[in-house]
Amino acid sequence: MFRSVCSARWILLSIYMSMAAIPTSWALEKSVDRQGIDARTLQKAPYNLTGKDIFIGQVELSRPSRFAVDKIFNKLLQLDRAIVKPYEVFFRDGKAVPNRNVDDHSAQVAAVIISQHKVRRGVAPDAKLLSSAYSQRRQDGQPEACIAAQYIARQYNSTVRAINFSFGELLREDPRPNAQMDGGALLTLCVDWIASTHNTVPIVAGNQGKGGIPIPTDLYNGFTVGFTREVDGIYRQLERGNLIDEPYLDRNNNGKYDQGESFSDLNKDGKWTAGVESPIDGRRSLALLSPGNNLKLPTLQSKFKNANGSSFAAPHVVGTIALLHEYANRQIESGSWSIDARRHELIKAVLINSADKIQDRGDGKLLGMSKTILDTFGKTWLDTEAYANRAIPLSRSLGAGQLNAHRAFLQYQAGQQSPNNGSANINAIGWDTNIVEVDKYQDYVFAKSLLADSFISATLNWDRQVKLNDKNGNGLFDIGEGFSDEGFNKIDLYLMRSQDTDISQSIWSSVSQVDNLQHIFMKIPVTGKYKLRVVFKSPQTNTPSQRYGLAWWAKNS
Repeated sequence: MFRSVCSARWILLSIYMSMAAIPTSWALEKSVDRQGIDARTLQKAPYNLTGKDIFIGQVELSRPSRFAVDKIFNKLLQLDRAIVKPYEVFFRDGKAVPNRNVDDHSAQVAAVIISQHKVRRGVAPDAKLLSSAYSQRRQDGQPEACIAAQYIARQYNSTVRAINFSFGELLREDPRPNAQMDGGALLTLCVDWIASTHNTVPIVAGNQGKGGIPIPTDLYNGFTVGFTREVDGIYRQLERGNLIDEPYLDRNNNGKYDQGESFSDLNKDGKWTAGVESPIDGRRSLALLSPGNNLKLPTLQSKFKNANGSSFAAPHVVGTIALLHEYANRQIESGSWSIDARRHELIKAVLINSADKIQDRGDGKLLGMSKTILDTFGKTWLDTEAYANRAIPLSRSLGAGQLNAHRAFLQYQAGQQSPNNGSANINAIGWDTNIVEVDKYQDYVFAKSLLADSFISATLNWDRQVKLNDKNGNGLFDIGEGFSDEGFNKIDLYLMRSQDTDISQSIWSSVSQVDNLQHIFMKIPVTGKYKLRVVFKSPQTNTPSQRYGLAWWAKNS
């Protein structure tokens, strides 16, 4: 049920749904299998990961239906056609209103995660999905969405591991004067605050369609997901529906708009504006791609429709997070891991670092990556500005590549390995979550030599600090309150020879000054001993010590 609010203040991401006939090849099955994110491998033996007992969240204008709340679900249950079974449903910060605030879009987003269809299973079919609808009136917007997200994050002692946001707001609808994609919108600040306060990962569907709906895609403490389409049956090319700038036809290939060239004037200023729907200062908030084209997903009536868009790419990531946390629970319960493994900064680093970029040739030099991911022009990550520029950690159009759930698991399974006073101790694959003090560094020295001409991937991530302006002192966001952006500390990541001590001698580095994420994907020049160095440079922006998540993947000689 799409109300007028969908065409007014808030617009759903998936506007291209159609009633096309369903082919014999079911794309949801493909997107979750090896043709997509390869989560099916984790669902099977010996892993048997299905998201069991993991709480995850969903916030949208509306919600999927649920047993004992909505008549439509009860009818489906009687017919044995109930496919999407959320654990709990809410309206904003309270109980769901029976038979109201339900729609197909939210049901289809939920299906990607928790579908229990025998053949077309979701990524994490046994995860406990908590879904909240926030919109009831035309004027409902960012404050109400923040209330709903906060309520979800606080459930079950703040053990909700990720929250899916497959909706957004038009930049021109933001109440700030001269609003920009600078992380300052109320909802963007809200989701970053929630991430830090409740240790959860906000996953936001990326821009889509004419005009896009970018808020809150400029968040810092979670990340934005774009969507790919199939090429020869494999999800591996960026879909043209992802927007990051005002689209224009550059006839003379000079990189700017000239008279006579066509473009879509998104900000209505009469001229082409680079990055009008991208974060300011050249920052890239798009971190991952995921399948989102030609998906067959169930409606509220459990009838399958064709669905396209980043709305359905984002829940692939949320489902993968549930699988990782189920494995973490096993490791923690057995005493093998500490609760550090649940840190949201770490999960973000693991997912980004394990993404597919370039297909491995079978020799392991490309770290076992299963697909070559292409932008809309057929270029790879090695052709992007991020590969050649130390100040740019992510590609504008490809992020770090496409989600690979199986590789994310292998990255995570390698376990925590901490710095050890400079001695060689880390394996080729691993992760850590730790603290670095201002004007200090942490060294991670590989125990074995790394192979020449093989690649190393390393990702460092930490939080932007956001303060709740808590007028009534209850520790919660309430309508009428806001947030203050307290910025993020500047932390850099260096790849160095193990014997070198000066960062000016580094082989490569990631030194973005506009983001709270650094990412290295670089070829090892000669076989030898190497290390990663995490450096916290003064002056500090806020706290003198900084928690971070770090993941790395290399190949021994």
